[in-house]
Amino acid sequence: MEAGVPPKRLYPFWGHLTEALRTGSPQNEIKGGGPSMFETLYSDPARLEEFLRAMTGISHGANMTIARAFPWKDHKTFVDVGMAQGDLAAQIAMANPHLRGTGFDLATVGPIFEAYAAATGVADRVAFVPGDFFKGPLPKADVVLMGHILHDWDLATKKMLVKKAFDALPSGGAFVVYESIIDDARVKNTFGLMMSLNMLIETPGGFDYTGADCSGWMKEAGFSVTRVEPLVGPDSMVIGIK
Repeated sequence: MEAGVPPKRLYPFWGHLTEALRTGSPQNEIKGGGPSMFETLYSDPARLEEFLRAMTGISHGANMTIARAFPWKDHKTFVDVGMAQGDLAAQIAMANPHLRGTGFDLATVGPIFEAYAAATGVADRVAFVPGDFFKGPLPKADVVLMGHILHDWDLATKKMLVKKAFDALPSGGAFVVYESIIDDARVKNTFGLMMSLNMLIETPGGFDYTGADCSGWMKEAGFSVTRVEPLVGPDSMVIGIK
């Protein structure tokens, strides 16, 4: 189940899994001509805040690990793209006082991010920048992060976002992608495989992927070196160095 999505809503859609597998089409509200999940969430501030809090809950352990395991001493700035409440940015800033960070998302998320930054005591070192990653470049920084973002989209969009991350980085900069990365043999990370099925139910083209898949997209975009590192539970991060 995707974080923040009530089981009462999602369970009936999974009843149409066979149809989803046969057609490759979503089985949620879109099927009946309704808005997409993201359109629904972003149009309702209360529902959006609930969803973003849930994303913090499912991501908090991985966020803390990234804040400590990644070699932040080699960098000065970072941008978290599609950053939910901003827990990843907050954890990075708290663990690395020398860093300055940015949260990048649609304007609706701004007040939620700013409130979380204030509550965690990092408002003086992280700032919100509104924007749409479909319509313009990403903010420039030494490190670009995307957590639980790429799996929402089809292959062409995944590659577009990876290229935008590459363009936002300086030479030697790093791109960090993390979510339930499926093992290359596709036999161990059951959660990642189930999440990929959930993307089929919920999105027109989204799917989860292996570390080798993501490394390939990064190298195609121009990244010189990539590596995959485990985080906590089913989550791993794929790092590309420009």
